[in-house]
Amino acid sequence: MIRVILLGASGSIGKQTIDIIKKDYDNFELVAVSVFSNSSYLIKLLQDFKTIRMVFLKDDKLKVQLKEKYKNITFFSEKDGFNNFIDSLNGDMIVNAILGFAGLYPTIWSIKNNKILCLANKESLVVGGEYINNLLINSKSKIYPIDSEHSAIYKCLKKRNTGVKNIILTASGGAFKNLKRKDLKNVTKKDALKHPTWKMGEKITIDSATLINKCFEIIEAHYLFNFPYDKIKVILHDESMIHSMIEYDDNIYIAEINKPDMHNPIAYALYQGNYPCDLFENSDFHKFGDYHFHKLSSRRFPLIRLAKKVIKNKGIYGCVLNACDEVCCQAFLNDEISFLDIEKIINLVMKNVDDVQSCDYQIYKMYDKITRQKTLEIIRKMRKN
Repeated sequence: MIRVILLGASGSIGKQTIDIIKKDYDNFELVAVSVFSNSSYLIKLLQDFKTIRMVFLKDDKLKVQLKEKYKNITFFSEKDGFNNFIDSLNGDMIVNAILGFAGLYPTIWSIKNNKILCLANKESLVVGGEYINNLLINSKSKIYPIDSEHSAIYKCLKKRNTGVKNIILTASGGAFKNLKRKDLKNVTKKDALKHPTWKMGEKITIDSATLINKCFEIIEAHYLFNFPYDKIKVILHDESMIHSMIEYDDNIYIAEINKPDMHNPIAYALYQGNYPCDLFENSDFHKFGDYHFHKLSSRRFPLIRLAKKVIKNKGIYGCVLNACDEVCCQAFLNDEISFLDIEKIINLVMKNVDDVQSCDYQIYKMYDKITRQKTLEIIRKMRKN
């Protein structure tokens, strides 16, 4: 029996993780959850899972009410501190489905405490990939990626890990993949949230439209699989059926082909690789099916170029990039900046990053705060003008 801690339980990944656990109570016991503000979903979880013993939620008043009703559960609210909740956890497997920088501390804690880590929080590796990999050297912890692209690469490498020529990440191109740059001037958040193939949360859908999510995934692949930047390629793929693939030196391609749904990547991580997947082999990836592919233009999607800068410079570069993007996305969703302002602000902030190489969680936390303040100041000045 694996005791599961689910962080981000009310999000898209969290809810699909619950689907899988409910089908296999013999192997999984849900012992702790974090839910930020979806109180109705949290109450449903507490009704469905009598095994839950620890809970994090945002609302301190609701915490007091639930504490009276559920005497055998320890509750933490935002007032108590999320990291204090993490430090108090007891379980075997952490499913980290939290969005953004907040997911970094649970990742570090999991590795330091030798936990099985099912990782959907790509920001952990974007911000602290080098530090995390150094921690893994002396840990019994193992990371199972949940991102569909990295899950696919993990599966392909498990089938064949020699003679790798290139890792090829597929990208949908987001809501504006068919628009030229000149057409992006007046697009709205409503337009940006219309993803062509996936149903995801707002922030990642915006990241998909700017394609910074693919920039993040290049960085993530670099740290997960220890491949250099020039061996990690990106190709646009309309149908999102090929989740990613590997090109080998003998001109063979291995790819995972499946519908755009996260249940399989999540289940593959939960079962620690002991779960069926659909891998296919061919000498030409165009022959995998009636699918459409396009070359990715870095002129059309310029934020993709920042992956090289982050991987090359390391240190706090990924931390700065992530913090700036989080603030810009929220500002766009709040109608405070335009879609193209996201790129403009990120590029401006990334031009002047401090050369800090020796990093730990406290350093990342400090520069995350500094970058958010700097980004907000840029946004305020832009709005005044």
